[in-house]
Amino acid sequence: MNPKQEFIYILKPREDLLLEENWTDKENEAVDRHFAYLEKLKELGILILAGKTKGMDEKTFGIVIIEAHHELDAMRIMEEDPGVYTGIMGAELFPYHVALMREY
Repeated sequence: MNPKQEFIYILKPREDLLLEENWTDKENEAVDRHFAYLEKLKELGILILAGKTKGMDEKTFGIVIIEAHHELDAMRIMEEDPGVYTGIMGAELFPYHVALMREY
């Protein structure tokens, strides 16, 4: 079996959602499901870290760092993220390696 590898996926909100007035209950519910999905990944030991930049403008992005056995697994995890499959966020996957991390 392949040892786990690290991957990062970058999330960018759909351009029209940079304006608060374009958000509906549908988008808010998708974000809630997205956050619950990330919490589940954390419980399963898959998620290393997740977060987003402050504010909401054209530079806004989020990151999700995960462990998976290979890139196809990581791609599946990314594509099953409700923020991605609902289309409110675009996503791009990259192989990644955490070099340093402080302990809590």
